[in-house]
Amino acid sequence: MSRQPLRLAILEATKQLEEAGVHSPRTDAELLAAHVVGVERTRLGLVPLVDPEVIERYRGLVAKRAERVPLQYITGVSSMGDIDLEVGPGVFVPRPETELLFAWALAFLEGNPAHPPVILDLCAGTGALALALANARPDAIVHAVELDPAALAWTRRNAEARANAGDTPITLHQGDVTDRSLLTELEGKVDVVVSNPPYIPDGAQLEPEVAEFDPHLALFGGPDGLSVITPMVSNIARWLKIGGAMAIEHDDTNGGQVAALLRERRVFGEVAEHPDLAGKPRFVVARRVATDAEAARGH
Repeated sequence: MSRQPLRLAILEATKQLEEAGVHSPRTDAELLAAHVVGVERTRLGLVPLVDPEVIERYRGLVAKRAERVPLQYITGVSSMGDIDLEVGPGVFVPRPETELLFAWALAFLEGNPAHPPVILDLCAGTGALALALANARPDAIVHAVELDPAALAWTRRNAEARANAGDTPITLHQGDVTDRSLLTELEGKVDVVVSNPPYIPDGAQLEPEVAEFDPHLALFGGPDGLSVITPMVSNIARWLKIGGAMAIEHDDTNGGQVAALLRERRVFGEVAEHPDLAGKPRFVVARRVATDAEAARGH
């Protein structure tokens, strides 16, 4: 059989995905095509014709996406900063919104020249934040904590891949970020804490890609979405250096509550709320400040 136009297959796929309720049908159709032919999405125009078996494989992947299987599960790849990460069943897929938290952490580190900076990523999942920060800051000492063994297997896989690519290795810990005995050796030694914890309130209505594929342990944070965040804050307070800072991603319905939680504690100052790409409340930052007692004894 003769070669076939890829553009027509993409148009057909776009219509199929749109009818299936996929939010970004054209983008996903193009990304799947780029994955199949092995080029960047922006270079699809350079591949006008493909063999029939390529079209067949492409249609198979489009059919999966039409069943609302996450795009990243189909391609096996997600990204954060300048790195790609392996993803698949059993681990939370990193979201574009978290890039803003990553950018905040980098900017904070650049403005606070600790050498080497110590970074702690809580509820690491794929390791996206920890590994992207280690890639951007090869001088950093990076720790990552994950509770779920299935997710930790993905963290470890990605950590090994990045180390093999030449990035500074990170240290992984399996543990509960609400456990008061976790990582006592890091108390008062961390410059930046970042976290994308489970924060969706129980009972929230979710898209099929999330509800049916992301692990529920990584999604839900109790009736108000704060069952992990509230006790985690106490741990963050003991891990951070005086002058260190933290950023916590949260549900768009509970950002004010997270900010209030931090403002209520004397050990946090400069609390600020940040929106996501859609302008919704998405993460809160704060700096660790000295209490009167800490200041009296010179920290």
